[in-house]
Amino acid sequence: MKTITDIRPLDWAKVLLFSLLLAGIYYSTFVWLVIKDWSREDYTYGYLIPLVVLYLLWEKRNEIFTAPSKPTWVGAFILIPGTILFWLGELSGEFFTLYFSFWLVLIGICWINFGWPKLKLFAFSLVLVLLMFPPPNFLHNEITFKLRLISSQLGTWLMQLYGMSAYREGNIIDLGFTQLQVVDACSGLRFLFPLFVLGLLLAYFFKTSYWKGAFLVFSTIPITILTNSLRIAMTGILYELWGTKVAEDFFHGFSGWFIFMFALSIMLLEMWIMRKIFPEKYSFSARGSKLKVQKENEEFKFETSEAEIPPASNPQPQPQKGFSTFFHPPQFVVAFILLGLTLVLSQGIEFREQIPIAKSFDEFPAQVGGWTGKSQAIEQVFLDALDLSDYIMANFSNQSGKWVNFYTAYYESQRKGESIHSPASCLPGGGWEFKEDGSTRIPIPGYKDGFIPVNRAFMIKNGDKQLSYYWFPQRDRILTNAYQLKLYNFWDALTRQRTDGALVRVITPVYDNEELADAEKRLQSFTQAFVPVLNDFLPN
Repeated sequence: MKTITDIRPLDWAKVLLFSLLLAGIYYSTFVWLVIKDWSREDYTYGYLIPLVVLYLLWEKRNEIFTAPSKPTWVGAFILIPGTILFWLGELSGEFFTLYFSFWLVLIGICWINFGWPKLKLFAFSLVLVLLMFPPPNFLHNEITFKLRLISSQLGTWLMQLYGMSAYREGNIIDLGFTQLQVVDACSGLRFLFPLFVLGLLLAYFFKTSYWKGAFLVFSTIPITILTNSLRIAMTGILYELWGTKVAEDFFHGFSGWFIFMFALSIMLLEMWIMRKIFPEKYSFSARGSKLKVQKENEEFKFETSEAEIPPASNPQPQPQKGFSTFFHPPQFVVAFILLGLTLVLSQGIEFREQIPIAKSFDEFPAQVGGWTGKSQAIEQVFLDALDLSDYIMANFSNQSGKWVNFYTAYYESQRKGESIHSPASCLPGGGWEFKEDGSTRIPIPGYKDGFIPVNRAFMIKNGDKQLSYYWFPQRDRILTNAYQLKLYNFWDALTRQRTDGALVRVITPVYDNEELADAEKRLQSFTQAFVPVLNDFLPN
């Protein structure tokens, strides 16, 4: 049997060469992954996945080394799109695109050099590689926001069942003596993605039919909701019995561990029940001197035929030796050239210029029309996270004393980690619930097309109501969509060597005894007055 010691030095050289190419191309991407993304509490499980992948590969090492390699051009249909996605992510500043690009390139390299028969032996390990990357923010927010609502509803019902007086508005639960705000930071939903990964591992080692494995994996979603609802209910009950200190200090730390172990226990119980109710079925079939045992989705073959053993007089061809074999097969050469060019271009050509702001926001007037402003400062810790080049944040009041918060952030270059943070992600993360979310157009006299498109959001938090507009001035365009933002960053980086841009956000409160239409009129009036002034500060 072929073992790891039987692998030719030239084959190890090829492995090392591809490893160095991938390290050079994706170095900055993985620095961000390890230092930034995996340090977020929702994704700390990412540190463990590479170790799990290495263990799974080691466990199957004999099968992998024994199986013959069958180089194929099919892998190029994975490798080439992966390379294209690298440039899209590199130039648009989108990290998940880079993560997905690495995954496709890795699969493409393996498929080209090994072929499908060998690749499928460690396909599950490649699936786990994808799961070590955090999903895009918009997807994370969309999933967790909806699940938080369900958890809040169920948690409120459990507290009412216990006999407490509980009223829910969005993700805010009013208990009379206090309010609970269900957010990710103190939510059992933080375990959604780790439990999903754990469900996959359990299904893999469960060694059962596909439908049982799929049921186990996707059951992690309702299990997460259930355990989170229990945590919410227990927090409310502890508030009433022992006060804030116990509920927020001891229980906050202990409940995280308890929820994870409780969820694991439920999944193990699921596995036991499925084995009892749906036992494995075996089938036997014989053909000549071959016996095949089929265990639902697994197949075991026992062969006793000696006729298939090749005679000694007909030896198998030996692999070629010598350095010239290093450049075989041709699929290896093509993959090497493609990745080599990608590395050289990504390191040797600067596709983006840094365009300074036309005028510093320090010069922004404090009086515009009938509005008088008072500037505000952003804490340094938030500035470090935003990576912006210049900004202005100020409250502007009109003659009646009603105010509008004006915020603009400018980016000289939207590189990886320095791209614009959309309010669609930031505002819900701050606890604001979007009651109305859409787009509208604001008439601007003398402006291009006579109006600008903006995103519009009506939000509620702890009974406070606000109306917000936000949009993205990008070079000579006004964009409202995060996908447009990334696409035009990529295109302008290639064609104009520019990715500078800005985020503009204006917010006004909806005062008590005020109609939403009045706040809308105030915000539109403010926007019409300030857009022409703002244009003098942004580069053309």
